[in-house]
Amino acid sequence: MTTTRFAPSPTGNLHVGNARMALHNWLLAKKNGGRFLLRIDDTDAERSREEYVAAIRADLAWLGLTPDGEERQSARFDLYEREFQRLVASGHVYRCYESAQELDLKRKVRLGRGLPPIYDRTALALSEADHNAKAAAGEAPHWRFRLDHTQPIEWLDGIRGPQHFDPAQMSDPVVRRADGSWLYMLPSVIDDIAMGITDVLRGEDHVSNTATQMQMFTALGAEPPRFAHEALLVGAEGKLSKRLGSLGMGELRDAGIEPETLIALLARLGTADPVDPTLDAAALAASFDLARFGRAPARFDEAELHRINAAVVHHLPFARVAHLLPEAMSEAGWEAIRPNLAHIGEAAEWWQVVTGPVTAPQFDAETRAFLADAAETLAAQDWGIDPWHALTAALKDATGRKGKALFLPLRQALTGRDHGPDMAALLPLIGKDPALERLRSATG
Repeated sequence: MTTTRFAPSPTGNLHVGNARMALHNWLLAKKNGGRFLLRIDDTDAERSREEYVAAIRADLAWLGLTPDGEERQSARFDLYEREFQRLVASGHVYRCYESAQELDLKRKVRLGRGLPPIYDRTALALSEADHNAKAAAGEAPHWRFRLDHTQPIEWLDGIRGPQHFDPAQMSDPVVRRADGSWLYMLPSVIDDIAMGITDVLRGEDHVSNTATQMQMFTALGAEPPRFAHEALLVGAEGKLSKRLGSLGMGELRDAGIEPETLIALLARLGTADPVDPTLDAAALAASFDLARFGRAPARFDEAELHRINAAVVHHLPFARVAHLLPEAMSEAGWEAIRPNLAHIGEAAEWWQVVTGPVTAPQFDAETRAFLADAAETLAAQDWGIDPWHALTAALKDATGRKGKALFLPLRQALTGRDHGPDMAALLPLIGKDPALERLRSATG
């Protein structure tokens, strides 16, 4: 069974890039009838906050990305300790003592000699007596994972294709700090094994991490999952945008963006496939294909987001939006007004056109006379199921007016607007008596 995971750190709110990664992992799992898991990476006790954990869950729920299970790294320290001790016993991790300043100096020396700025493995030469002496002096070690230099690191990336790394050109990564706390690399591998993760889909900024983690899976006796690395999002101007790193779900909600809009856009960003606002999440999952993703950065355009939002709103059924609409607004009202909305929040303003009051412009004498004729015609005719077309047909025959000269004064008098929803749908909502009152008021 395909099993994917989304693993945010609860040190802040989810932004657009996070949402895209969560969505793609959800789509990949659902396309194959698999499972999508949430892992809260809260090993950083100082920066992790419960309010961010709650916000992550709420944002995923708003997007409709319901996890099939959840784990928290802070509850898994015993597991990490057991697996770590296995690596200690097998010699895959080793103790080091250099300070940050010493490591920086070493990197500079190596660069000056034309060598890659990687850790020189000095600590491997320490004897057990050396370690005992450091312990007696109160020096606690940090721990590095020992990369196997005898085997190249290779995998077939689901997006980037064949990947090749020379471990001799890489630093042995620190996996545990001197205070006993964990860095990202090893707990993530342990979790992926324990949670049965089959596919890791993440940003291309993790490619070098993957190279290191491939050997960690092997050291722990596990088959690595399938890896795929997406190009990162960039702003519309084509550069990495700080804005994208702070554009959160709450801000998008406040701007009137619907979750269906974000799903429709983010599902296709990075592919050559067109954005289709009519597709639901199930249809998007069925068409999701890593082979469709390119290597070029994926452009996120907020203006496009709002254009797509309008298209999404135009397709939303009444049941989906009823709780967001003015209390008295009916399904017929929603269907009449919906084509004129870019955001659901604009519905109240357009509903005011139905409920009134409205303020018509000042008309010239000729137009006032026409509107008086319109009022008399409307008063005399049966309301029927299509009063707008009955009224305009009668006025066209009686006055000879047509086109804009016929329709615009009526719209202005009845709605106070020069444009708006289809009057054939709007007039029955306004009602005969209020419509007569507006026409007569416009002639005064």
